[in-house]
Amino acid sequence: MSRTQSVGGCPVAHAAAAPADHHGYEPFNQNDPFPAYAKLRQEQPVMFDERTNLYVVSAYDDVKAVFEDWETFSSENAQSPVTKRGPQATQIMKDGGFTVYSGLSARRPPEHTRIRAVAQKAFTPRRFKVLEPMIRDNVRASIERMLAKDTPHADILADVAYSLPTITILTLIGEDTDPETVDQYKRWSDSRAAMTWSNLSDEEQIPHAHNLVEYWARCRELVQRAHDEGGDNLTADMVRDQENGAEIDDHEIASLLYSLLFAGHETTTTLISNAVRVLLDHREQWDAIVEDPKKISKAIDEVLRYSGSIVAWRRKALKDTEIGGVPIPEGAELLLLMGSANRDEERFEDGDTFDIARSNAREHLSFGFGIHYCLGNMLAKLQTKIALEELTSAIPTLELNEPEGIPFRESISMRIPHHVHVTWNEASA
Repeated sequence: MSRTQSVGGCPVAHAAAAPADHHGYEPFNQNDPFPAYAKLRQEQPVMFDERTNLYVVSAYDDVKAVFEDWETFSSENAQSPVTKRGPQATQIMKDGGFTVYSGLSARRPPEHTRIRAVAQKAFTPRRFKVLEPMIRDNVRASIERMLAKDTPHADILADVAYSLPTITILTLIGEDTDPETVDQYKRWSDSRAAMTWSNLSDEEQIPHAHNLVEYWARCRELVQRAHDEGGDNLTADMVRDQENGAEIDDHEIASLLYSLLFAGHETTTTLISNAVRVLLDHREQWDAIVEDPKKISKAIDEVLRYSGSIVAWRRKALKDTEIGGVPIPEGAELLLLMGSANRDEERFEDGDTFDIARSNAREHLSFGFGIHYCLGNMLAKLQTKIALEELTSAIPTLELNEPEGIPFRESISMRIPHHVHVTWNEASA
């Protein structure tokens, strides 16, 4: 039974007030949040964190129930900046015509239903199938460049995972894929992540605001190019659907591109990096997929459960309600800790243990749940699968350097390693 339910009257404000140590939970520190997650689940599954003004929800059943109940818990704040935009950044974005709202994740029905129907029609398995040979060629080329280095050392994030998903998503939407364009989109993507989920000062926001203005302008240009030139890509597909009567306007198509260009590559770069990192840190499981590549698909689901790219997402209560017996007032904002839910031992036995043979790993919440379930999940998993197939085949002796010393970027929602340094036995590569 769901632990969320509507209640009459106004709940006592901050009934879930946190203790002074917040159970060890630090919202922007992603180096090792899992011990704090465990304490939260055990001691205070719904905690009001006065530092961020968010109700932090950490138990699997509660997180899933909130995702499912979109009528009570709105996604309208999912893309709002965690830290308020400063006056200079706000003015830069206003002067630059930055009017993007959200592709899908922050929209609610019926608007969400209408736009998702058009996007889903264009975002087809046929398109993924067409992309697969290109993805494999790009992975192989990256590995060849790694092996050609003077020494057997590399960074999986920079040398394999960095550009692969970007090239894939740019090809999908009909954009150029030269190195300069790839780097430009990565720069814009970093700015979007920083402006939305990081804790920046007013001064630190300024260069990112300029980048977001450029990013949004380019999305509008891509839509106009699809009108002018057509093409065999996702953007042109949505424009043709619009011209054939589909209920979607140019601003909404551009907004989808703005979201897709970020979500479609940033989280996949992180997934590939985390997959290699976690598998090499559990050597016997890396060796298992080397010996039997058919185990890779299940391994990816376990990576998503154990160390997903996105560990937290936001929602907003539209009415007085409660979660797990804790009153939640109308207008309250929530932070759903999927990274905690995915290790909840009420759902996953020995949740802190990484096990690619786990029978229910696919029940993870890393792609969300309900009407906002990630549209691009199949493409993310396809690219990660190909990367692991090629790496295990070409460099089975890959080893992780300093697994305990890998730092992660500061973010309230994303768990992104700064690097994944590896080495290998040259004789067997």
